[in-house]
Amino acid sequence: MRRVILKEGEQFKSSQINRTGAFNAGAIAAATSIIEEVRERGDAALRDFTAKFDGVEVEDFRVPQETIDAAAAQCDAKTVAALEHAAKQIREFHERQKQQSWIATRENGAIVGAKVTPLESVGIYVPGGRALYPSTVLMNAIPASVAGVERIACVTPPSKDGSLDSAILAACKIAGVTEIYSVGGAQAVGALAYGTETIEPVAKITGPGNAYVAAAKKIVSGDVGIDMIAGPSEVCVVADETADPALVAIDLMAQAEHDPLAACYLVTFSEEYADQIEAAIERHVKHSTRAEITMASLNDHGLITICPDRKAAIQAVNVIAPEHLELHVENAMDLLGSIKNAGAIFLGEWTPEAVGDYVAGPNHTLPTGGTARYASPLSVEEFVKKSSIIQYTPEALATDADSVMTIARHEGLWAHAMSVELRCNELAGKPTEVDAGESVE
Repeated sequence: MRRVILKEGEQFKSSQINRTGAFNAGAIAAATSIIEEVRERGDAALRDFTAKFDGVEVEDFRVPQETIDAAAAQCDAKTVAALEHAAKQIREFHERQKQQSWIATRENGAIVGAKVTPLESVGIYVPGGRALYPSTVLMNAIPASVAGVERIACVTPPSKDGSLDSAILAACKIAGVTEIYSVGGAQAVGALAYGTETIEPVAKITGPGNAYVAAAKKIVSGDVGIDMIAGPSEVCVVADETADPALVAIDLMAQAEHDPLAACYLVTFSEEYADQIEAAIERHVKHSTRAEITMASLNDHGLITICPDRKAAIQAVNVIAPEHLELHVENAMDLLGSIKNAGAIFLGEWTPEAVGDYVAGPNHTLPTGGTARYASPLSVEEFVKKSSIIQYTPEALATDADSVMTIARHEGLWAHAMSVELRCNELAGKPTEVDAGESVE
């Protein structure tokens, strides 16, 4: 892994990070072409792209309910139990995020407030390819269900034999997904955004995917809502001399095995300790079933930063703004207040990132690529919208009229000012007709 050694008083800089973006110009061009075809040709385009990219001939994209029920029944009982356990804790966590509509009344009788309304429909994208992710179903569908979304459509690419993973189908049933479609890639995003003969369009699309899926989400954003543009996954581990090198090493590898583009950052305090971590990685990787992917990630996108003290380490973390942050340090809770930028924070040696990926409860759909500087994990709030509520009484309008008219006149908006002035005239018993030639000047 590449190393950066900070001297006393030296600060870590964003230029020292070698990040891979969420998408590239080629992906944008390809996704644009695919989406245009889906808009023009509907299901026929989906069939052509599924045959081209997945090697599967699919006639009917919607998965019948009996297939879903059969898959859930055939899925390994231990896997189903684990998914149900995870779903319970994910639901409990997200229930705490629910917001209520509210109204406040001022002394002059004016009423202001907010109306919280669930989205009518959402589409969740569940990747295929190198790995199958039933956990992605739970993390996207359960917050939508908690929010009160009535229609939750899942799209996921078929395997080479045309089937879908039984655990993904079981997770859909557990999480409350109402529709499942056997289609993936940019074409699935286009179908969710604009609809086809089979797939009705949705209001918002969430879920991770490859560069083409990310590009497709960017393209359709604005016509529909999206959660975020997800780039390669990443972890940052801060470890001091109290941390077991073997545990730190396996936690870095747990992120690296996702994808050759996954980014792993180790922030520590001595080169000797960093050597111990890399030696532990060499020992572990001999037993890995995903050794090639793991080492590609660590060699190409791994970074070790050696810091002179904790203050420098926290500064480096806040610059990296990682998707996942593990604090393998003594008294980890003491550092929590200093962390400004991180998607999810894992405190102490007994909290590997894997518990957050699956069962802890907080969402594992997190801001990547440094976007934790301004973005948050997927939440129930992503699946609702808010409408402002305003009701004025005559007294309230009289109280605010002068300020409204003053600002409107400053902005040169004559009718804005007159809409208030005429109402004030009515209160004063004056005519509500505008006199000839009257203006805000």
